Amino acid sequence: MTDVSGHRDSNTSELFQIMRDGQPRTRSELAATTGLARSTVALRIDALMKLGLLRPVSDAISTGGRPSTQFSLNSTGHSVLAVDVGASHVRVAVTDLTGSVFAEVSDRLDIADGPVAVLDKVTSLGTDLLASGESSGRTLLAVGVGLPGPVEHATGRPINPPIMPGWDRYDVAGTLGAHFGVPVLVDNDVNIMALGERQLAWPDVDDLLFVKVATGIGAGVISGGTLRRGAQGTAGDLGHVYVPRGADIYCRCGNRGCLEALASGAALGRQLQTDANEPLTGLDVIERVRRGDIEAIQAVRQAGRDIGEVLTTCVSLMNPSTIVIGGSLSAAGEFLIAGVRESIYTRATPFATQHLEITRSRIGADAAIAGAGVLAIQYALSNERVDSMVASLSA
Repeated sequence: MTDVSGHRDSNTSELFQIMRDGQPRTRSELAATTGLARSTVALRIDALMKLGLLRPVSDAISTGGRPSTQFSLNSTGHSVLAVDVGASHVRVAVTDLTGSVFAEVSDRLDIADGPVAVLDKVTSLGTDLLASGESSGRTLLAVGVGLPGPVEHATGRPINPPIMPGWDRYDVAGTLGAHFGVPVLVDNDVNIMALGERQLAWPDVDDLLFVKVATGIGAGVISGGTLRRGAQGTAGDLGHVYVPRGADIYCRCGNRGCLEALASGAALGRQLQTDANEPLTGLDVIERVRRGDIEAIQAVRQAGRDIGEVLTTCVSLMNPSTIVIGGSLSAAGEFLIAGVRESIYTRATPFATQHLEITRSRIGADAAIAGAGVLAIQYALSNERVDSMVASLSA
């Protein structure tokens, strides 16, 4: 039996991070890459194989003598649980360590039913998924959760969420962690959508803004390849940035002139409503746009201009290479995007926009569940967690 007791502080995780790209490598190749002795590399590989994180694959081509064994990421022995909770839905999926979904389920719910009822639904759906089919027998490493409101990421607690009565400071991470027995990471829905969009559609883009336009408006900010949450986790809260055109319009936050009060799906529904007894939703607005309704098209185009006015400041401040527009109102298509582009390309400096791509989400509704999985995987396979798992081998 291989002795791994000397590797408690050996930063075995650094070697593992190299292997996360899925490319098979031999011990000799890893020794050349890391500068470590081949014997040290062998011990670290043995430890990672005991944890089920690496596996042997086909032998390398021989240049004389016995072929060297190659090793690669073992994505099949472990899993994470991804949870997307919306205002009226929940979606739960089990993914492997590359983020590939192999089991999922969704259901209707009302977020206003409160945390006990909603989280009971999550635990029920998650437990059934983990016990069924391909999920069975895998070791669960972490759970990632997205919620439709502000979240204090460090604690996993929602903070004064406007559409989530009864959820303020509720211990979501603790509740789910007690049930599943693994770490639980919680973030707001826009941040996890940004993670998912980048993972599946823009893996080579390090500076990206994902803007969700739906009942509210918010952004997930990825800079230097890292999701930026800010000091309290409120980075990207674009919906409550002041827009002069709306100076006399009240927002649900209590202020006037907020972008959300002008350009969200709910705001457009109010603008286009003709019958006080038949309120329009954002989906109603989209349907009118699809039918070619000129008034709805003009309202959506103006919403794009208002959003673009706020994003112009973001472009000057952060210099992203890509702005992705998602959320339900993005289904209005090029009319919304055209308004965003009009404002940004008119107001931002040519140097900042010469290579800037402004586009609609490529993966749409799948962004949130993918991002919840990424959130869990990033934590579960972090250096600290891997080193902790290695240390447990000799505990």
